[in-house]
Amino acid sequence: MEPTSFTDPAAITYQQTRISHWDAIARKRDAWHGMGSWYHRRLQEVYCFHVSPNQNILEVGCAEGNLLAALKPARGLGIDFSDEMICRASKLHPDLEFIRGDAHDLSNIKEKFDIIILSDLVNDLWDVQHVFEQLKPLCMSHTRVILNFYSRLWQFPLNIARTLNLASPNLYQNWLTREDINALLQLADFETIRVTQEILWPLPLGGFANRFLVRLWPFYEMALSNFVIARPAPERAQESIVSIIIPARNESGNIKAIFERTPQMGRETELVFVEGHSKDDTYAAIEQETSSHPSASSLLLRQTGTGKADAVRLGFSNAKGDVLMILDADLTVPPEDLPRFYEALVSGKGEFINGVRLVYPMEKEAMRTLNFLGNKFFSMAFSWLLGQPIKDTLCGTKVLWKRDYERMAANRSYFGDFDPFGDYDLIFGATKLNRKIVDLPIRYRERTYGSTNISRWKHGLLLLRMVAFAARRIKFV
Repeated sequence: MEPTSFTDPAAITYQQTRISHWDAIARKRDAWHGMGSWYHRRLQEVYCFHVSPNQNILEVGCAEGNLLAALKPARGLGIDFSDEMICRASKLHPDLEFIRGDAHDLSNIKEKFDIIILSDLVNDLWDVQHVFEQLKPLCMSHTRVILNFYSRLWQFPLNIARTLNLASPNLYQNWLTREDINALLQLADFETIRVTQEILWPLPLGGFANRFLVRLWPFYEMALSNFVIARPAPERAQESIVSIIIPARNESGNIKAIFERTPQMGRETELVFVEGHSKDDTYAAIEQETSSHPSASSLLLRQTGTGKADAVRLGFSNAKGDVLMILDADLTVPPEDLPRFYEALVSGKGEFINGVRLVYPMEKEAMRTLNFLGNKFFSMAFSWLLGQPIKDTLCGTKVLWKRDYERMAANRSYFGDFDPFGDYDLIFGATKLNRKIVDLPIRYRERTYGSTNISRWKHGLLLLRMVAFAARRIKFV
């Protein structure tokens, strides 16, 4: 794959000059390493947080391929316009594929990728929008484009380091801002999901500054590197089978209404009941209503573990649908609202649809005052931790793609298994996958049967522990 043949003489000169420059840098690095190793080590740590192993990954502007190799891809393809860089990458990482090519012309690549990386590349490009447009045919709906680039605030310190031969020299740069990149991505039909600032101290002993201080104001404004995570602009998915998981403990009086009120969605709607050690006749009520509604696709499971999270996981693992929904059997979220969640997911507006009870006024006694205040506090805390607005973290109704849940389950050990609700397990998992989270307001209803299974004080203390845990595993990494 040969570099692009530009027709604009200025572009041709620009590109040829840079090819020669990076060829020279590659040869220089054979005997010189400068002081950039700490910076690149931290870059790898940040990318490894955002990219789980065993995915198909493309890196555009791969240099010697060290970042690509650190991500442990199932299929790794690196592209760089420097012959010298490609030669060294192929020798250093023979298990990966490296080809010579220009970011401005990726038409010879005929495959699609889970992850596309542009690390410290955009400030060196002739036409950034055109390069972004080249990425679109290489994307699937779940593909994530991740890029990082220097902040202009560091232009002077970097120039000093290069003058002292402590950093690789650069030609003149674009010095794009985060707002510039967001606009260019939008023009190329991508949507930005998350923007963060990384690396406050790119030298030894920078652990505390790079993990903690850089997350706090005003320090994040001084960061060296901007990170942007984007996805292709959404397209409507095909009609899918929908599985509604209904954890049911002591909810006998609500079962008939669930069968009668739940609307049909997609190609087929499946009701998956998970009965959890009820003291009333919930299990028998589900059996009776299943017999009374033979045309309804339903499944009844008896929970062997304890807690709502365990019930939801059992239901998810046995569901046949491509779309997974959670509906609390207490019917405080009306089943009639579920088509809104389905539409938000399949239309592509979001990839994880989170019910929100805190927008509309609630019916009398629907939520006790302390519960309401606690949810407000935790929604603010988790919005800050996750980098996406989450107004209500404990609404039971959540909707996602089964393929995403399977990846969350495969990586559950990263966060641990101490969430009795299951809400945070899913929210954290969606964040780790860089999925677009969308809040969907609903009117929260008062219970008409039974009583709540949640203990305010016991579970409130547990949520505080989750905040601290999430801070360590998501925010301060």
